Amino acid sequence: MTARGNVSRRTMLRGFGTALALPWLESMGGLSAWADGAVAAKTAPNRMAILYVPNGVNMADWTPAAEGTDFTLPAILEPLAPVKDDLLVLTGLTADKARPHGDGGGDHARALSAFTTGAQARKTDGVDIRSGISVDQLAASRIGDQTRMPSLEIGGEGGPMAGNCDSGYSCVYSATMAWRSATQPLPKEFNPKIVFERMFGADGDTGRKQRDELRKSILDFVRDDAASLTGKVSRNDQRKLDEYFSSIRDIEQRIERTAKLPPVQTPDYPVPAGIPDDFPDHLRLMCDMLVLAFQTDITRVCTFVLTNEGSNRPYPFVGVPEGHHDLSHHGNDEAKKSKIREINKFHMTQLAYILQKLKSIPEGEGNLLDHCMIAYGSGNSDGNAHNHDNLPILLAGHGGGTITTGRHVKYANETPLANLWLSMLERMDVRVPFLGDSTGSLSNLHV
Repeated sequence: MTARGNVSRRTMLRGFGTALALPWLESMGGLSAWADGAVAAKTAPNRMAILYVPNGVNMADWTPAAEGTDFTLPAILEPLAPVKDDLLVLTGLTADKARPHGDGGGDHARALSAFTTGAQARKTDGVDIRSGISVDQLAASRIGDQTRMPSLEIGGEGGPMAGNCDSGYSCVYSATMAWRSATQPLPKEFNPKIVFERMFGADGDTGRKQRDELRKSILDFVRDDAASLTGKVSRNDQRKLDEYFSSIRDIEQRIERTAKLPPVQTPDYPVPAGIPDDFPDHLRLMCDMLVLAFQTDITRVCTFVLTNEGSNRPYPFVGVPEGHHDLSHHGNDEAKKSKIREINKFHMTQLAYILQKLKSIPEGEGNLLDHCMIAYGSGNSDGNAHNHDNLPILLAGHGGGTITTGRHVKYANETPLANLWLSMLERMDVRVPFLGDSTGSLSNLHV
């Protein structure tokens, strides 16, 4: 046992079993250091979420004119005024692997698939998909055993996981941000009722126990039956079986972990009825699911695809009845660009809502946003040009005191976006030599 006031998470996990399911305890505090020299007393765990919006933005309405702390929020960022001091605008980051590199069209598919992986997607609309492990799943693989759910994948709309959706690229690339491995995408859930039930259950602890027992019996049957196939299938099929067995082991471990934890206290929040017909209401419910997941420590890792890459959804509730993707090819038409701005601002109001909700929840000596890192952006810059440099990227939250917010920070052009993910991983106590095309951690996140 460590000294009082500095109980390690590992001690709590192995010695007491149930501690990690409780609200974060002050006795778990300690010191952690990061590559850029930031050192913080940990009074609560850090969380990370990545929000994605499609089709780029109108960069002239996004990029602040001034660097540092003396900057004015441009039109698209105006909804963030109440939390301006809690965010960083990051300019100059690039998703190089979203570029063609000889593969021709398909910028939308590559934009999302490369966003969190830093990897070039294999151009295929068949089953031989390949990208790279995503930053959220790297975090989940290292710290996911500390919470009931290793990670949460949500979105504002569904999407096919097969077929051709963008110039010969599988639809999975345009609809999926989380990749457990280079060949194992994790589909997102866009029904808030299902998300809520997965987090908190719908029929109490007895029902959950019955479901877990049923899963165990099914898993035993599947494992014994499938084991007989080993050595009788092709190399590719064996890889698929290995991934399948890995998923089975993951479910088994989650069941065992849940059995050791005390019952989850369902929050004072009405169970969603399903997917609202009204899209703004739908997105707002998904935002609430993210906040609840972090507030209750169900998970510390989340990805949220507001709409799929290449989405042509109309936005009549903000005066834009035309499709988003069609408008993104604006050809410098000012009327179209003004409509793109309204769509971009609507998306930004969702981020503003999340940040203000997190900031309103006390935790430790501050609030929940103090212990979060919320990244927001797109793998396209200007949707008309389909360029992937100088991306629209925000980082909100204080990362446990290791991020100095309220600034516009410019990096050298072509700085890999994956460098940001490395920096966030470090603040989650996850250290890896590289992620995708990363070249090192970002400097100047903490001053």
